[in-house]
Amino acid sequence: MEMLFGFVVLIICLLVGVRHGGLGLAVISGIGLVIFTFVFGYKPGKPPIDVMLIIMAVVTCAGFLQTSGGLTVMLKYAEKFLRSNPKQVTIFAPLTTWFLTVLCGTGHVVYTMFPIIYDIAIKQGIRPERPMAVASVASQMGICASPVSVAVVSVVAFLAAAGYNFSVLQILSVSVPATGCGALAAAIWSYRRGKDLADDERFQEFIKDPANKEYVYGDSESLMGKELPKEYYRAMYIFLFGIVVIAFLGNMPSLLPHFVMKEGAAPQPISMVVVIQMVMLFVGALILLTCKIKAKDVGNSQVFRSGVVALVSVYGVAWMADTYFANHMAFLKQFLGEAVKSYPWAYAILAFLTSKLVNSQGAAIAIVVPMALNVGMDPILVLSFISACYGYFFLPTYPSDLACIGFDRSGTTRIGKYILNHSFMIPGLIGVITGCCVGYVIAHILY
Repeated sequence: MEMLFGFVVLIICLLVGVRHGGLGLAVISGIGLVIFTFVFGYKPGKPPIDVMLIIMAVVTCAGFLQTSGGLTVMLKYAEKFLRSNPKQVTIFAPLTTWFLTVLCGTGHVVYTMFPIIYDIAIKQGIRPERPMAVASVASQMGICASPVSVAVVSVVAFLAAAGYNFSVLQILSVSVPATGCGALAAAIWSYRRGKDLADDERFQEFIKDPANKEYVYGDSESLMGKELPKEYYRAMYIFLFGIVVIAFLGNMPSLLPHFVMKEGAAPQPISMVVVIQMVMLFVGALILLTCKIKAKDVGNSQVFRSGVVALVSVYGVAWMADTYFANHMAFLKQFLGEAVKSYPWAYAILAFLTSKLVNSQGAAIAIVVPMALNVGMDPILVLSFISACYGYFFLPTYPSDLACIGFDRSGTTRIGKYILNHSFMIPGLIGVITGCCVGYVIAHILY
């Protein structure tokens, strides 16, 4: 009974915390910690310090990238690609937003792409809902395929803490094709979704008003034709070089410095958790010293602010979750261990639902991955179902989805009458299910 009450406290804290955003989730988790420790008598768990440090290094570097203009260059290339293939925008837009997230480690880059995708679609007579909704979904799926995302670096750190030596490249070799295929499958389904604009009575009625028609077909801002300073390009190349270095060193541990970790033991290479932190800070320093930016401006960048919120959120929610699960580990190992062995998809469902509860892939991973590894779950299954950590599209409350609805001036991307029948539901389900299936096959073939 005590375990059930504790679980209720955990769920209530998650639900209340999410209503107040990432920082709210972190501090509301403190209520759960106090109740667990002082009321239930649970021994406090441990905050995921390694995960927090690696998140801090990554978001700092990403903040330097955005402040220096390197991110703007990436967006310009993305727009050029889409405008050169306008009739296939429904296929290429989600692949582009997925790829941008893979490069940058955050789905927030999609906000700048929405007006571009809308402008291309409406001028081609394509229902904007088709490329826009799936582009929003694909941008979030790319998080688990990025070597510099909170989600991936958290998986690396949790696997290392549990004694499993998986490199960044090994994780990406599963997550990149899994999430990429998921995004592509969702895009293919979206190609003919909904009515064509000419046959959509609701849309045609709306544009009968000349003011509405001007609003729908008005011009959008564009990066095309804008001359960008050479420092912007330099920052982008430095950042991409850092990603390549991380992937290379992660797959070549023999090149890493070796040290004796325990007396009498053979020298071991330093952890990739440490390497990622070093490289990200080093890349940020190179951008600072060579690209004419002010370090104080980095703190005002959207990417940095969002990353810090994710950092604090993971700190609170992971500490609370570890306190609860660690005190019931014997039961969880018996119950969940057998459930996962008999029904491996149970982990995917758990990850999906947790993601929706906390509205964050990084926070979901901080809850479910340590628990799964502690109950003896095969780490290959953790890699197989990494796509399932994206479940917050289920209710249309995530900022990128709401922004997508706002940028679609035609009104075709929307929340349905019954809430769940919104524009992101089917693309999201197709993407996640496809990603899990592809990930399962690839992970078991490779490892």
